[in-house]
Amino acid sequence: MIARLIFPLALPELYTYKIPSHLEEQMVPGIRVEVSLRDKLYSALVYELLPDPDKGGITMKEIISVIDEFPIVGERHMKLWSWMARYYMCSLGEVMQMALPGGLKLESETKIVPGNYDYQDVDLSNDEFMVAEAVSIRNEITIREIQLILNKKTIYPVLRSLLSKEVVEVGEELIEKYSAKKTKVVGLTDALLHSEEAQTQALDSLKRARLQEETLLQIFGLSGFGNVIPVQEIYALTGSTLQVLKSLEKKGFIHIREEEVTRITTYEKSDAALPPLSLEQVAASQQIAEAHASDIPVLVYGVTGSGKTRLYVDEIKKVLSQGRQVLFLLPEIALTTQMVDRIHAIFGEDLMVYHSKMNGQERVEVWNEAARGRGLILGARSALFLPFKDLGLIIVDEEHDASYKQNNPAPRYNARDCAIAFANIYQAKVILGSATPSLESFENAHLGKYRLVVLKERYGQVKMPEIRIIDMAYEKRANRVKSLFSLKLLEAMAENLERKKQTIVFQNRRGYAPIIQCTTCGYTEMCPNCDVHLTLHRYFEELRCHYCNHKKRSPRKCPDCGNEDLKEIGAGTERIEQELKMHFPSARIGRLDFDTAKTKSSFEKIISAFAANEFDILIGTQMVTKGFDFDHVTLVGIVNADAMLMFPDFRANERAYQMMTQVAGRAGRRAEQGVVFIQAYRADHPVMYDIRDHQFLRMFHREIDERSRFGYPPFFRLITLELKHRDVQFVDKAANMLTEKLQSRLGKRVLGPAIPGISRIKNLYIRTISVKFEKDPKVIQFVKQLILQAKSELFEKDGIKGVRINIDVDPY
Repeated sequence: MIARLIFPLALPELYTYKIPSHLEEQMVPGIRVEVSLRDKLYSALVYELLPDPDKGGITMKEIISVIDEFPIVGERHMKLWSWMARYYMCSLGEVMQMALPGGLKLESETKIVPGNYDYQDVDLSNDEFMVAEAVSIRNEITIREIQLILNKKTIYPVLRSLLSKEVVEVGEELIEKYSAKKTKVVGLTDALLHSEEAQTQALDSLKRARLQEETLLQIFGLSGFGNVIPVQEIYALTGSTLQVLKSLEKKGFIHIREEEVTRITTYEKSDAALPPLSLEQVAASQQIAEAHASDIPVLVYGVTGSGKTRLYVDEIKKVLSQGRQVLFLLPEIALTTQMVDRIHAIFGEDLMVYHSKMNGQERVEVWNEAARGRGLILGARSALFLPFKDLGLIIVDEEHDASYKQNNPAPRYNARDCAIAFANIYQAKVILGSATPSLESFENAHLGKYRLVVLKERYGQVKMPEIRIIDMAYEKRANRVKSLFSLKLLEAMAENLERKKQTIVFQNRRGYAPIIQCTTCGYTEMCPNCDVHLTLHRYFEELRCHYCNHKKRSPRKCPDCGNEDLKEIGAGTERIEQELKMHFPSARIGRLDFDTAKTKSSFEKIISAFAANEFDILIGTQMVTKGFDFDHVTLVGIVNADAMLMFPDFRANERAYQMMTQVAGRAGRRAEQGVVFIQAYRADHPVMYDIRDHQFLRMFHREIDERSRFGYPPFFRLITLELKHRDVQFVDKAANMLTEKLQSRLGKRVLGPAIPGISRIKNLYIRTISVKFEKDPKVIQFVKQLILQAKSELFEKDGIKGVRINIDVDPY
């Protein structure tokens, strides 16, 4: 027999290996096997088994060993991988690399082992002798260990010399990165467990060893019906030590052993009752049930604060009661702390969390639990690839969020769209939810592909926030602007402070100022690696690039002309914070952006402090838009709405509406109506009126008509090709050649090549080509084949080497 294998590499095709006869019985699709490829060991995944074609004269490499006893990827999962590779125009290896948690991807580690000659018989330098001696004593050492022995980073000259003298050789082995977590536990021996008389005699024998006696007494109390107790618990209760426990073990009273323990955090349920469903929610729940009975995906369009989560909870309970599993997707786990806490409180130990920021060991354990059928998993987009035993429901909350789209590396997938495809394979139900649905999803609902369920009112008869648009051009002419703020916004904030209420100030740019400029010669600081200005971060006294992380000290004078008068242009959250502290010196002001919340703990600390009313004002980037529910927030200020409307993107208006509506939705979520001030120089922009009037439908119809006229999604399909190279002339040549190839076959469907707004990142010059085409399955397949063919011709026939080409299907 032969096996077709997936390697965790961007290989265009599967590789075929011969199965040795002694491994045939163990071989099934979905298990990992150890194989050699290009003189390196890999753990590959068995995709399918085929009869040996027995072609004479062809020598086929053999599989070395089988790693798994049971498949780690099932048949349905393999179908999902295949669908994703086809749809997103990538290799199965790239899907495997992204889907499997790190702990299941074995790494080949180079080992140095003894060679043909004894090191003592060969003339060696001091460094060579030290390495050869270590290899001889230990039989094998790693490259990292050689670096430590020599206390040098560069050890390859020494290694090359030893290899040439045949004193050492290179060997490789696969390193299993996952290991079960273990802890020491103690338990009573059988003799003591079943005999009170033996227990009394044991305690009597310890009268002179008080600590041993106290420790054994505690073990009697905790062991119950043969339970084992973690040694750490014994230490905490008695002040005992491992030495004391070993003495008790030596006397035959207890046994000490290691047991595997889970790394998965467990949660306790809250006793608090859920709020009753409103009449609108009851009707929505009935509509969801009808849609699920017809196997139609559901789109829940509910205004902010309407109680979408309450509907989700009831649907989750229904599916769990059937013994099936639920996947609850959130755009970014780290930024949705309150939602996670809410679900924990309701479902307790039924719940597991899964996302890419967890360590590899934890992810493997959640992976295994999902395969065993554990009920509810709350996760970011990567949770889609867990090997569910029986998935019954997928919920995609905030389905409009761009975080569901993976941009790098391949596959560049959208978890929302994949959820629909995956549900078909699992025969699961799907609920998409948002206060600001994507135009694509809302159009699908209009076409009847999804069932639209609407929640028009906030729960508990809470009013929607009042939106006030501030015309900054008019305010400036009237001399009613202080630096970045209109007097209207400052007065509203002052009043809110007097009333002991909280305010959120939104500015979707971090740092102090995006540009510093010399007032004499006009010089501005640019990143040496990217075509962007360096952003001033005054707190760190640094200029930083937000694309490649290049940093340099903030200059005291112009590096070009020596002038010391440098002007700061624009404003980020840091500058907003500084100016608000000047306006409100007694206010408690916090800031939530990537600089202050780099880690999950720092993020949660800021959010918890604001929820506990420890800040009066919270300034933030889009982090503050992520589904928070704060009791005391009655005012929201959006400092610069124009910046969101000026992106050269056909989705700019949709995104601006979504972001401003989401942040506005943080205001007035209890009894008191909230107020939102939006500062804009283009106060008459149609999107401003849509937000003010809470008119999603008006925005939808206007934008959808425009996209229909100009041929953009959801009416046409879009694929973008991004070309990157260090040589600008070379990338231009490649982009022009590829465009010509595509245009010769697809005509006006191909746009470009274009120079993007940021044309160089990390010293790679960028060019883009867009392909727009009809939503016809035959056309889609034809276009994809042509793109792959043109790309292949560019590399193989035209000699264009070294250009990186990223294909993005349905860019978002």
